[in-house]
Amino acid sequence: MITVVLWLAAPARFCGAAQPANAYPPVTLSASDRILVLAPHPDDEVLGCAGIIQQAQRLHLPVRIIFLTYGDNNEWSFLLFRKHPVLVPQAVRNMGTIRRTEAVAAARELGLLPQQLTFLGYPDFRTLDIWYAHWGKRPPERSMLTRVSAVPYADAYRPGAPYKGEEILKGLTAVIRDFNPTKIFLSHPGDHNPDHRALYLFTRVALWDMGVQGQVELYPYMIHYKNWPLPRGYLPEKSITPAAPFAQTVSWRAYGLNDAETALKLVALRKHASQFKSSGKYLLSFVRKNELFGDLPTINFTGPGSRSLQTTENIADAIEVPQELINEEKAAFVGIVKRSIILLDDSLTISLKLSRPMGKTVGTVLYIFGYRDDVAFAQMPKVRIRFGSWRHVVRDQNISIPLDAITVQRRARELTIRVPLKLLGNPQRILTSANTYMGAVPLDVISWRIVELSEAPAPQR
Repeated sequence: MITVVLWLAAPARFCGAAQPANAYPPVTLSASDRILVLAPHPDDEVLGCAGIIQQAQRLHLPVRIIFLTYGDNNEWSFLLFRKHPVLVPQAVRNMGTIRRTEAVAAARELGLLPQQLTFLGYPDFRTLDIWYAHWGKRPPERSMLTRVSAVPYADAYRPGAPYKGEEILKGLTAVIRDFNPTKIFLSHPGDHNPDHRALYLFTRVALWDMGVQGQVELYPYMIHYKNWPLPRGYLPEKSITPAAPFAQTVSWRAYGLNDAETALKLVALRKHASQFKSSGKYLLSFVRKNELFGDLPTINFTGPGSRSLQTTENIADAIEVPQELINEEKAAFVGIVKRSIILLDDSLTISLKLSRPMGKTVGTVLYIFGYRDDVAFAQMPKVRIRFGSWRHVVRDQNISIPLDAITVQRRARELTIRVPLKLLGNPQRILTSANTYMGAVPLDVISWRIVELSEAPAPQR
């Protein structure tokens, strides 16, 4: 079994200033390392890990890059790149092929060959939807712009693979097992882009499922977070510091780039021409003196007395109204300012404190997924509790669950939900997150967290 080593921090705190950029412990590579970079889209590998890749090349280490998607859903960048709308599904797939070609060109600048790159081909901007509700008997997800429900690219790792959760797990597991990495650099669970969160979650489950020799260290990197990094633009003399809500909750590690590495990172980034044309100033913000890596701590409810434990996160400092919202959405904005998780006997209680009452147009969703190593993850419950202003619904994917299966207490600015562990499949681990929304517009998202539980009894069959 792979042992996952995480660089973590003490219990969550959202206060205090970030450390000076040069104060973070360094990421070091050894002669025995095998470096796997997992990128949600073409360009993330350069933004997050170009310095690491260059160092690995100098040390003659095995390096592999795996792309979750072809990045074929960025309609704005395609409009600027092609100078006309890209709306026909085949044209969108052609843009996915262009982004693949750009990734190959960027990799060559960093010293990698095309055979060191693998493209899984899952739907851009839809992989988190697959994570939520496309497992087992559920039909495949359908891509937003390519309008297909299976990998459409002939040069993908598994052409024709359905857009299902277990298929993503199968692909990730196969490539990880084949390469046998010692260090994995991957997207961050606090990232605001849904594909970035999804890749982290699928990777964690794939690693739990694997029964292989060796040890792997996880180094999550963040790319998308509101009003970060600052200042924007090409400032290679400056360092990146963490987004404020994560400055004290994560034990960050840094890789320092020298001038030559920074210059080559810029050259490689420019090879992603379709994205550079639309978002150049933002992309250039990552061409800095360092690259940062770090994970959120696992919540550990194991050991003696583990059936009566509690953890609380104060998330108030993370509340910030996204500027892209329209005035009506800004006026109705509701954020999540505190999350408490309590394990008591055979139930899990999660409390969410809101910045203001939800009102008529705003809702909240709580996700609680169970994991056991002796049950296929596709078969484990994936509970979603959706709250409106006066009622709630409970589902396992699309299957309705009776309301009396859980206990809910509602106050004006707080939701407290008690869920029996049996409803979650008597899990050994829990993955949980929550968000607020207005119609189809997400307002506030809190990071996915992993809860480790003591050994639970096997589920009744």
